[in-house]
Amino acid sequence: MRHGNKVNHLGRKTGHRKAMLQNMACSLIEHKRITTTIAKAKTLRVFVEPLLTKSKTDSTHSRRVVFSYLQSKEAVTELFREVAPKIANREGGYTRIIRTGYRLGDNAEMCMIEIVDFNELYNNNESKKTTRRSRRGGKASEGVAATPVVETPVAEVVEETPVAEVVEETPVAEVVEETPAAEVVEETPVAEVVEETPATETPEEADTATEEEKTEE
Repeated sequence: MRHGNKVNHLGRKTGHRKAMLQNMACSLIEHKRITTTIAKAKTLRVFVEPLLTKSKTDSTHSRRVVFSYLQSKEAVTELFREVAPKIANREGGYTRIIRTGYRLGDNAEMCMIEIVDFNELYNNNESKKTTRRSRRGGKASEGVAATPVVETPVAEVVEETPVAEVVEETPVAEVVEETPAAEVVEETPVAEVVEETPATETPEEADTATEEEKTEE
């Protein structure tokens, strides 16, 4: 039973537990977030946050102290080069634990532990601080009358720019060119020429004609 024991041994010996936290801290510094169980994440936070505070002072001594815990040159370089400038203005609370549900096999509660300043999604959606005005006036101190608060009205100047609603009505040129239909009927006069061909005389008529000519002579 662990009465009064604030250290969670995580079911491991001292050497195994230190090696596990060392590897998890290197992974957190390299990837900026890792997924693990709630118990391990809480223990890792206690282990890694003093190292993050130590990285704010970039000196040989600080690097050697951090290296004694991490035992990784790559993790130390990443911590002092990339992580330290991000957390320079933060006084504490460098990590965040987000619960993600329960593991399928043993139903252990899982979470994601991450470095706060590298999550841009959470940092952009932080609610802005809003000031609230109280309706009640401040109490006057003894012997001193409360000075009335004069609220100067804000001049709300609205510049109304008249919208130039100019509609240019272009007259539609409805010009209908009436081309007169050339209804010219050329009346060609029908040539009704009747050539009167003299009728051929029969021999009897010819004989009578000659006889008449002779008698006249």
